[in-house]
Amino acid sequence: MDRRSFLRTSALGGTAAAASTLAAPVYAQGKRTLTMVTTWGRGLAGVFDAAQHAADTITAMSDGQLTVDVKAAGELVGAFEVFDAVTAGQADMYHGADYYFVGQHPGYAFFTSVPFGMTAQELANWYYHGDGAALHDELGQIFGLKSFLGGNTGAQSGGWFAKEISGPEDFNGLKFRMPGLGGKALGKLGASVQNLPGAEVYQALASGAIDGTEWIGPWADEKAGFQEITKFYYTAGFHEPGAGLSIALNREVFEGLTPAQQKIVEIASAEAHQWNLAQFLANNGAALVRLQAAGVKTLEFPDSVWDAFGKASDEVHQENMGDPLYKKIYDSYIASMKASSGWIQKSEGAYREQRDRVLG
Repeated sequence: MDRRSFLRTSALGGTAAAASTLAAPVYAQGKRTLTMVTTWGRGLAGVFDAAQHAADTITAMSDGQLTVDVKAAGELVGAFEVFDAVTAGQADMYHGADYYFVGQHPGYAFFTSVPFGMTAQELANWYYHGDGAALHDELGQIFGLKSFLGGNTGAQSGGWFAKEISGPEDFNGLKFRMPGLGGKALGKLGASVQNLPGAEVYQALASGAIDGTEWIGPWADEKAGFQEITKFYYTAGFHEPGAGLSIALNREVFEGLTPAQQKIVEIASAEAHQWNLAQFLANNGAALVRLQAAGVKTLEFPDSVWDAFGKASDEVHQENMGDPLYKKIYDSYIASMKASSGWIQKSEGAYREQRDRVLG
């Protein structure tokens, strides 16, 4: 008999007081250590920082009642095995980019980023003041997870290439690292798309196993050392305009925490989201200057390439619309994005244009 059936039967058969006693959730007593597995190599700039920051915050806010033991990719399970490890109870929680798990459900892409999708601010608007958090939870329930946003890289670059891209045809046969639905869109342009964990990208690029890669942005890319291999860097990408990172707990583990501890996890995740976004944006400008000084050529894709990205991305979305939950998430996401972007463009967008003009 499951717990709900037990409680219902007891309530019918006993007094109200007894039913009330039985219905009280049982929480684990004393200090606990939660094992967090991550999709990140230890020390990867920004992304591993977000995991460690959230873990440290949970420990501090709980006054040491919860200690989070952070495992880098490969230390307990591989980068792309963290989802299954947490659903199976092998680990208590993960920190990662949920678009790595579109094989479990394509709807997970929306909680990292989708092509031509939301900026970081638009994602936060949808998540915290729209349907985003509830839809993330609805998706997580299918797999026995309780999920939260727990980091954000901001807008990601278009990537590093061995040669300049002059048109969509240049992607045909190109071996390129790009996860998520963006990678599926590139595949429609003829690219041979690779989905590699972050810790493996430098070696793959250096060895020629791939011809190019996206990673994050100037600061994290500089730390990864891609400028040592190639000098062609596209600064704007179509695939991740505001990439969210996620913290997900095994749902039974989460429900075994006290209400105060559950709230601590929720708050620590949200704080890590904002802290991490500021970390990337605070470091990217100076890193870009250093990259350019080191001979990196910063480029933008021509309009014909952007148009091809758009067509391919729409095809990828349409292929997933047969899944009712995917469509539900997509419809909510797009409606929120349109509602947010209208005001942001007319206020902040117009202001930034004028500020740049006035200040020069």
